[in-house]
Amino acid sequence: MPVREALDFLLAAARVVDGVEDVDTLAANGRVLAADQVSGLSVPAADNTQMDGYAVRAADCASGAATLRIAQRIPAGTVGQPLASGTAARIFTGALIPEGADAVVMQEQCEANGDQVTVRHAPQPGEWIRRAGEDIVAGSVIVPAGTRLRAQELGLAASVGLARLPVRRRVRVAVFFTGDELAMPGEPLAPGAIYNSNRFTLRGLLENLGCEISDYGIVPDSLQATRDTLRAAAANHDLIITSGGVSVGEEDHIKPAVEAEGRLNMWQIAVKPGKPLAFGAVDRAAGQGSAFFLGLPGNPVSSFITFLLFVRPFLLRLQGVTGTVEARALPLRADFDWIRPDRRNEFLRARINDAGGLDLFPNQGSGVLTSTVWADGLIDNPPGQAIARGDIVRFIPFAALQY
Repeated sequence: MPVREALDFLLAAARVVDGVEDVDTLAANGRVLAADQVSGLSVPAADNTQMDGYAVRAADCASGAATLRIAQRIPAGTVGQPLASGTAARIFTGALIPEGADAVVMQEQCEANGDQVTVRHAPQPGEWIRRAGEDIVAGSVIVPAGTRLRAQELGLAASVGLARLPVRRRVRVAVFFTGDELAMPGEPLAPGAIYNSNRFTLRGLLENLGCEISDYGIVPDSLQATRDTLRAAAANHDLIITSGGVSVGEEDHIKPAVEAEGRLNMWQIAVKPGKPLAFGAVDRAAGQGSAFFLGLPGNPVSSFITFLLFVRPFLLRLQGVTGTVEARALPLRADFDWIRPDRRNEFLRARINDAGGLDLFPNQGSGVLTSTVWADGLIDNPPGQAIARGDIVRFIPFAALQY
């Protein structure tokens, strides 16, 4: 299945998790809003000054060298008295504009002497004044439902006094890893064994997305053990993710295990690296529905890239994100030649050089994990597309793919 078609299929199948939590705004980073947030006040609530300076009547300063009496001092957080004609008010950033004033002159354009100030500028009405409601109007939606909250949304919510926010509950994800050859760091390596790097990579990616993770560890290479773990994982999780065992070898048990415990709706994608990607569902007890299933390849780069391309947007949909869940590609110049393209959609590890172009990691093998550390992101290269030095390609930064 082509990459675009596979992703559309996944996103169409995703259903938002049930359950809403009311959390402290300080603890809502990365969560997804369950309801529109409406401001109960306007921001600013009243006209205030953008600058330290003097609040004046613009007509009093039309000469560009007017001398006015300093009638009052207005720090932020206080309310001044109405401003009489021929006077000025010393005012500080954020302070309310007194009645009668219609402009602020920054202090650098003024010369104070005792209780008088000479204004060496002819201000226009409204100069350096923030108008009431110019940022937010009371009653308006400031953050819509389905928004994944970032630092700026939290600050915006706080600016209108929202101390708590309704968010979707976290997606519950079960993970396990198949392969009798797998060992954990810290254990001695037997002949033919390898350390389970995918466990660390996938857990880190899931933590970045704010998931609740249950780690079932390394599962033996047997059909029964795989079925037992799938059945246990389905009971209390929204999604099961596996790594390894999705190919067609005699020791690859994921496909028949999922088909025995549920169904497989998609298998094998025209993507390099990462062809043996599986999607389906694992049934729970009768009448309790099913858990989604995504089986990733065992090769570490394939597992990493298929997570970024397919699992991440699927998880964002489960979390309730309604906007774009795909990372946007940047048009950048290739500073290399790629003369032997694959018939599949390739995702090449590359990084931005000092000249603003892209360098390619020399070994694009699916087991070369160092390429993912060296690179800044992926080149989305269409099937059969050769790349010549100077061509413009689609580059997706890792920073847009991991959160």
